Amino acid sequence: MPERPAETFQRVRARTHRLFSLIRPEAYYARPIPLRHPIVFYAGHLDAFNWQLLFDGALGQASVQPTFDRLFARGIDPADRTAVGAVPDWPSRAQVQRYAGAIERRFRQYLQPDSGDSPGSDQPGETLIHLLLEHELMHQETLLYLIHQLPHDLKCPPDHLPAPDLSPAPPPSTVTVPAGSARLGAAAGEYPFVWDNELPGHDEAVPAFAMDVHNVTNGEFLAFVETGGYRRREFWTEATWHWRQTGNVSHPTFWHQQHGEWSLRDLLTDLPLPMSWPVYVTYAEADAYARAAGKRLPSEAEWHRAAYGDTQTRRYPWGDAESGRCGNTDFHRWSCTPVGSNGAVSPVGIHDLVGNGWEWTATPFAPFAGFRADPRYPGYSADFFDGQHLLLKGGSCFTDRRLLRRSFRNWFYWHYPYHYATFRTVA
Repeated sequence: MPERPAETFQRVRARTHRLFSLIRPEAYYARPIPLRHPIVFYAGHLDAFNWQLLFDGALGQASVQPTFDRLFARGIDPADRTAVGAVPDWPSRAQVQRYAGAIERRFRQYLQPDSGDSPGSDQPGETLIHLLLEHELMHQETLLYLIHQLPHDLKCPPDHLPAPDLSPAPPPSTVTVPAGSARLGAAAGEYPFVWDNELPGHDEAVPAFAMDVHNVTNGEFLAFVETGGYRRREFWTEATWHWRQTGNVSHPTFWHQQHGEWSLRDLLTDLPLPMSWPVYVTYAEADAYARAAGKRLPSEAEWHRAAYGDTQTRRYPWGDAESGRCGNTDFHRWSCTPVGSNGAVSPVGIHDLVGNGWEWTATPFAPFAGFRADPRYPGYSADFFDGQHLLLKGGSCFTDRRLLRRSFRNWFYWHYPYHYATFRTVA
């Protein structure tokens, strides 16, 4: 039986509070990612966003605190350098908690079935609630990007973490995906809610191609590093080579080397580089690796064809079973797992197309023909149709099950290094 909105919010907000509990108090104003606001912003943003779209925008109610509404209204995109450092003095933790707590209580009351202004199941207001819930779910993962970059001594790990799975990876292999149709986006009414960039759904013809069965692993990418891949100009485009040179980039952001040994900065601890885990890299690095291999990254349509084959209406690549049963997703673990170890196999025999890491495609984030911006949040997608953001599909171990639907589209700047993004190659 589907969750009611009040039940979903209870689950979602409990997890949000749990994630903030990972951060020690002295890190509250830290900015572990320079081109993002400090952590304090995210403590106010989720409720400010709910206020802006629901209580102010839809219901026209008087503000709790207009100054904070504006302060916490919107985060910083990695290219928005003018906004970095624009707030000289952030409010105290107690002030932010009072502000956010007041809106949270009002939101909980609104979601109760006997609330006088709560939307009925057949009214447009319900889709707005879905939008607000998914906004928070996406921010849970982006909050983890900041937490990930904090020094480990500024974190409070949860009890009883599962031991990391360091078993070996299966040998690399490829499979031929036959020509056929791929269904992109969602049909009207197919899901209770979709974002504007998921509409309209449509089919695309895809020629046959060969794809890696598994994501490129840390071990495979290490060979690219050690054979000089970052120094070989021919593997990089003009833009990505300039980025690599000016940033002195020589290895993935999550990797560190000391005394000749590579380690991985995992979310809550450092590990000897897990050779069997998928590598997390920027689009620029993934593209260079593919070029070095004489291959390329898949298109969005190719990813769909590989994930769903001729069964384009199934819920997940592995079938219609609940997402928690297959794939490393939905916070079931607090880290990656070896490629091919999650039981998430597509109809054509490709592993982990959903879970264990978002997957870069070569498709720029752009609207489908017939796109119409959602008037409640018109800048959500349209602000990023700029050719600089690339589309990602799938999901990571920290992607909530609601965001694993077939039509969901993620995107990031091609040089943004802090997200959980891996890749595989095609030919």
